[in-house]
Amino acid sequence: MSRRILLSLPLLLATFFLQAQVRPLDSGGPLMPEQAAYDVSFYGMELEIMPDQKRIEGTIEVRARVVQPMKYLVLDLHPDLKVEGATMRKQELSYRIDGGKVWIDLGHTLQPREQLSVEVAYGGKPRVAPNPPWEGGFTWEKTPSGEHWIATSCQTNGADLWWPCKDHVSDEPDSMALSITVPEPLVVATNGRFRGKRMTDKGKATYDWYISTPINIYNVAMNIAPYLALEDELESITGEMIPVVFYVLPEDEQNGKELLPEIKEHLAFYEKYLGPYPFRQDKYGVVQTPHLGMEHQTIIAYGADFDNGSMTGGKDWGFDALHHHELGHEWWGNLVTNYDWKDMWIHEGFCSYMQALYMEDLQGKKGYHEYMNNMRFLNRLPVAPEEGKSSKEIYQAPIYTKGAWVLHSLRYLIGDEAFFQALRRMAYPHPAMEAIKDGKQCRFVTTDDFRLIAEEASGMDLKWFFDVYLRQPQLPILRSRVEDNKLSLRWETPGELPFAMPVEVLIDGKTRRIPVSQEGVEIKLQRGQQPEVDPDRWIMMEVK
Repeated sequence: MSRRILLSLPLLLATFFLQAQVRPLDSGGPLMPEQAAYDVSFYGMELEIMPDQKRIEGTIEVRARVVQPMKYLVLDLHPDLKVEGATMRKQELSYRIDGGKVWIDLGHTLQPREQLSVEVAYGGKPRVAPNPPWEGGFTWEKTPSGEHWIATSCQTNGADLWWPCKDHVSDEPDSMALSITVPEPLVVATNGRFRGKRMTDKGKATYDWYISTPINIYNVAMNIAPYLALEDELESITGEMIPVVFYVLPEDEQNGKELLPEIKEHLAFYEKYLGPYPFRQDKYGVVQTPHLGMEHQTIIAYGADFDNGSMTGGKDWGFDALHHHELGHEWWGNLVTNYDWKDMWIHEGFCSYMQALYMEDLQGKKGYHEYMNNMRFLNRLPVAPEEGKSSKEIYQAPIYTKGAWVLHSLRYLIGDEAFFQALRRMAYPHPAMEAIKDGKQCRFVTTDDFRLIAEEASGMDLKWFFDVYLRQPQLPILRSRVEDNKLSLRWETPGELPFAMPVEVLIDGKTRRIPVSQEGVEIKLQRGQQPEVDPDRWIMMEVK
């Protein structure tokens, strides 16, 4: 896609990488030069779903702009599915399959700035998701009334689990059309804007949808069941009306009606802090799924069974935590997308932190700190390493909870005014972008982009903060000792990395903010005074 990005194009990356390939059940990683040679602008999907056979059959049209000379269009497709043919301008093309890659011979070398349009016919029995949404594929379930209930999920495994595509987070189509045929009375709920229903063969209906804005292709999702559409709308901070649709099973119609007002409250919360909902040109959709949930753009997968504690270990914080988290990805993930999986904390950590902010809105600072202090993590891998990662590799790091703690400590360091300005500018770098709704506001980002935005908002050099908290795994250690009526404080960091975090100290009911260096500082105490270091637990650290 032709996104506005804050760093170099994939081709520049390709010069540094060997053609190491990611396994078919993983996504991302080094981008091979043959795939860096083109930029996808559009996918067109025409697909028939055969629930009784658990089969799919159809075609994918790939439109792309040539970036570097290319003779082969290389697409990804899981080996469970078979290519049945490829054409360009109605001419048959030869192809070969090699380790989850489809090499389509274009017949001649296409030159930069040329456009190509290739149609691939394929089908078969797609991979059944063994543990959706974490291990994805197709989920073939039944509703309580015995009807088919089908969903796709493929975030860490890649969209090539069920359709031929360029399976890399760095390339998104500008738009996409989906025409999905199912047996009646099933309904197809998917991304984008509903264009209508057509009766095709006897007993079958085709649902036409159109995604008018760029999309991460792991977010393209089919949801099929005898859904009821609960329709509402919300006035955006832009003054426009956002269509809000909740697709529920007939058995849960009343539960859906009761949750719908909260869905709108969550949407209004995010707009307040981050700016307008990015995809108001299409809709905000939520769909009931047989798996827990996923941030599928404009059609959030919701499988919490109307249980507030479904993703918080059973603890009810007073709001539907699953919906709130997945909605957050419409900003952190879908509007703002990591250019490489190594920066996935921008998706998951930011969304986790937004829930603490929501608790602050509901219950004040007490609720905020309680929520933050409930977050725990194993500190083995860096949250945002310098080197590229595949999706499965980065999910082994504590990108959710430690990512949220990074934002928590940054807020303390730079103050609320600069912090909330940085959050909003991360979503929309310029206020004028908040009025855009055709996809041009979408962009790729890296961790360094956020650092620069936070530095501009605060007027501070923050490289030391990001280097210690994100680029390596170990926490800074605060050496704290009370002796001879003195409090001694000193930072220790891995590899003696610079670290200039000030520390709050509570003495006799008064809080002081003390600059602390690696050389150390001493604070005089009155006899009997018992200082409390970091009383509100703002700083992510070990104390020894």
